[in-house]
Amino acid sequence: MRVFPYGETEVQYLSSRDPLLGQAIARIGRIERPLEPDLFAALASGIVSQQVSKKAAATVWKRMQARFGAITATTLCEAGLEELQQCGLSWRKAGCILNAARAVAYGELDLEALPELDDEEVIRRLTALPGIGLWTAEMILIFSLQRPDILSWGDLAIRRGMAKLYGEHPVNREMFERHRRCYSPYGSVASLYLWRIAVEE
Repeated sequence: MRVFPYGETEVQYLSSRDPLLGQAIARIGRIERPLEPDLFAALASGIVSQQVSKKAAATVWKRMQARFGAITATTLCEAGLEELQQCGLSWRKAGCILNAARAVAYGELDLEALPELDDEEVIRRLTALPGIGLWTAEMILIFSLQRPDILSWGDLAIRRGMAKLYGEHPVNREMFERHRRCYSPYGSVASLYLWRIAVEE
């Protein structure tokens, strides 16, 4: 299983820049978050995961894997809208996934080109698809393209982790941006720890 790569360089940098985060990193230890190197699978999974719990998203994803096997653009184009919806997707999400599959299958979106593009251009191309928002694109940047400096304002768990770590409720955009600049250029590693902090008791 491939996990998001980081090491002592990132940990020492974040700890020196932000002592509170550094204490949390020392307490939590290394975090191993799996990667999804298959960009189309990551795209489809990202749509599935929008605005639902991890458990609900995992259930739908398992149903899709059981029904279709490999999650590819060609397979989902052949399946069609109704079969996708039968996996537990809403009609809207099923339609978004099918639109994404068609864009890839018909060459309108070249996923193989994405690793060579900068973060902003990846976001621009992905969010041009119906139903693909900034959050989904940012998750692909982290967990498929392994980009090092992604911190998502649109991720509620990130903001919850910040609120718990710094004792500030709610987290406003000014505070978020201040910490984002502090974590840069290793915002993605900071994200891993903020997600963990958010779910701690």
